[in-house]
Amino acid sequence: MLDIASQKPPKGRWSTPPFDPRFPNQNQTRNCYQNFLDYHRCVKNMDRRGQSTQPCEYFFRVFHSLCPMSWVQRWTEQIRAGTFAGKI
Repeated sequence: MLDIASQKPPKGRWSTPPFDPRFPNQNQTRNCYQNFLDYHRCVKNMDRRGQSTQPCEYFFRVFHSLCPMSWVQRWTEQIRAGTFAGKI
């Protein structure tokens, strides 16, 4: 009999993000965008508090799994330029 631990990927390694009930549809564009925003909000809040940003790694891994890199690069450039439409 297989135990559950042997079925899980090694810690820190997973190919796709887990199911998020907020985004049940096949199109994961909103999920990508929301996790990008959540990551940057998390980093901003943790930096403001003077704490480690390690808990934000989850959002980073999810949006890097879901989002095309061209989107991430464009959004990052927009954040640096101060023209990003999302509220961080």
